[in-house]
Amino acid sequence: MKVFLDTSSLIKLYHKENGTKELQSLFLESKIIQIFLSEITKVEFASTIWKKIRTKEVSLDNGILILNLFEEDLINYHFIMIDGLLIEQARKLMLSYGIEGLRTLDSIQLSTCVSLKNEVDLFLTSDKLLNKLIEREGLNTAF
Repeated sequence: MKVFLDTSSLIKLYHKENGTKELQSLFLESKIIQIFLSEITKVEFASTIWKKIRTKEVSLDNGILILNLFEEDLINYHFIMIDGLLIEQARKLMLSYGIEGLRTLDSIQLSTCVSLKNEVDLFLTSDKLLNKLIEREGLNTAF
């Protein structure tokens, strides 16, 4: 099985929160999993962990541990590079869905999903709007 995770879902593999158990179950039940991530996830992940440290949701020591674990795991993920075509597609998606609240980085995540429509079996996000838009693009979000 090939799975795309946006940052909001990937975080659940490193920090226990709502949805962590379900995501872990999916990976335990599936025999072959390849995880696809947008290149921007590297930056979004670090930003999210630092925010959790600043807001005291995560201690400094645990946050640094999470960041280090993610860095070690980078070789296990398939990163989708951001190029001109992906950005152009994100721009078009923004024109279609901006009225609904699609934001810049999520437009890049959505564009990445659309670019993987023939390669990936499942697209996961914890962001309700992004999930709705992924479904509108005809991509599978149910597991």
